[in-house]
Amino acid sequence: MTFSVLGQDPVTGELGVGVASCVLAVGRAVPWGKAGIGVVVTQSQPRRGYGPHALAGLEAGVPVGSVLSTLLGRDAGASGRQVAVLAADGSVAVHTGDDCLATAGDRYSDGWSVQGNLLRSPAVLDAMADAWVRSAAPLAERLLTVLEAGEAAGGDLRGRQSAALLVVGGRRVTEPWDAVAVDLRVDHAENPLAQLRQLLAMQRAYEDGDSAALAELAPDSTRAVHAALDAARRGDLDGARAALAELRRNPEWERWLRSGAMAGRFPYLTRLLD
Repeated sequence: MTFSVLGQDPVTGELGVGVASCVLAVGRAVPWGKAGIGVVVTQSQPRRGYGPHALAGLEAGVPVGSVLSTLLGRDAGASGRQVAVLAADGSVAVHTGDDCLATAGDRYSDGWSVQGNLLRSPAVLDAMADAWVRSAAPLAERLLTVLEAGEAAGGDLRGRQSAALLVVGGRRVTEPWDAVAVDLRVDHAENPLAQLRQLLAMQRAYEDGDSAALAELAPDSTRAVHAALDAARRGDLDGARAALAELRRNPEWERWLRSGAMAGRFPYLTRLLD
């Protein structure tokens, strides 16, 4: 009762999952990933243990097909599961059980897969596969574009409620929790993919220090900071100081701003606090 995409960035090696569904908080159970190891989705009648067990098998060097067959072989309910596994070497294994609710199916090739069940029609999978092949965007944006294509083609037969994106690094690291590039969820919304797109845009703005975008996207309480930084970037120091004036009347905000300036987190901020 979900549609999803697994993919690998051919340049960076990053691995990612995108998923959308008409269930509450789909991101809590379906997507799994570990940097340099692989990514997994478990859906239809999801069994959360598929995620960590599949990743453990991949980390131990077991081929992706054997990882999946082992999971299914131990599960009496496998006919109702839909599972996809993508390893860091780009190999893929997918299972759509005979008891998954129609329309159910998958499409995959080296480095990617799309899958879904209780879909409006098979056109959902075809649209998703085509979107993956056509896109050359960074991985998180590419995964989201694939989900949007699936939604535009009909998506989940029941409607929409939640969505999630997870992107991890392509190399094994000693502390893989530090190699999570994107981890965003919309748990309940009328248009979860639109909200997910906004969240991703906000993350990119924070990463890039895009003060103009953050002056529009950030929470109300911090928009004045980003508006001031954007004014300073444009050379309007008087306007920037005016934008901060109200915040600076609060001693807690003043301390926060000065700590940010000392840490070098915000360009131009030191000049605005002189």
